[in-house]
Amino acid sequence: MSVSLADKAYEVIKVDILTCALRPGQQIAQPQLAERYGVGLTPVREALQRLVQEGFVQAVPRFGYIVSPIAISDIYEIYELRSIAESAAARLAAVRGSQEALRRIAEQANFTYRYRDRQSYTHFLTLNSEFHLAIAVASGNRRLADLIARLLDELLRVFHLGLDLRDSAEEMRDEHVALATALLERDPVRAEHLMQSQIARSQRRVLEALTTQISPLSAETWIQPLSLTEQGQDMDEPRSTTP
Repeated sequence: MSVSLADKAYEVIKVDILTCALRPGQQIAQPQLAERYGVGLTPVREALQRLVQEGFVQAVPRFGYIVSPIAISDIYEIYELRSIAESAAARLAAVRGSQEALRRIAEQANFTYRYRDRQSYTHFLTLNSEFHLAIAVASGNRRLADLIARLLDELLRVFHLGLDLRDSAEEMRDEHVALATALLERDPVRAEHLMQSQIARSQRRVLEALTTQISPLSAETWIQPLSLTEQGQDMDEPRSTTP
């Protein structure tokens, strides 16, 4: 019974982290999570320990748990690698992809989301990952596809914030349709260029979201952990906001 409850707690907490319902750097109050998800403290604690191992949560000695912050330097590095990998995948897919695979990619391209609707964001980002992974698979390079899958997973949290910045639904759909058309027309140069441009715009949206939605923002991370002077306070006690 305890194992199944721990699994339930793990799944719902992880979803809340990935969708930024629990934001990077946010303190985690275990009693509140237990009440919110309808489980006991033990399953919540087991779930958090598992999430620590996966890097989604950090354990702070004598303090408790926080959602792992996102380093701005990591965003730059991941997007740089993503641009290199996905541009290569698009170029290769235009040359190597089967006609059937490219036709399916074109059919997948026409998807969008509803602004300020988080459930819609989740559905959109699932389709977005499937679209980009289909291109990676069509490249014919399995290792390249595996790398792109990992990069998309790492960026999932900040993708949600980028969607919240402004309504870019039509713009993003047009980008996907244009890219799919270039692939279907077997134009590797245009496909590579469109992928590079799309990823650059995505990076700008994400960085703008990080610097405008969260304040203050340090030079290195988005939402720093609480200061060392606060770490002795019990995680589950409310923190005073009085100066």
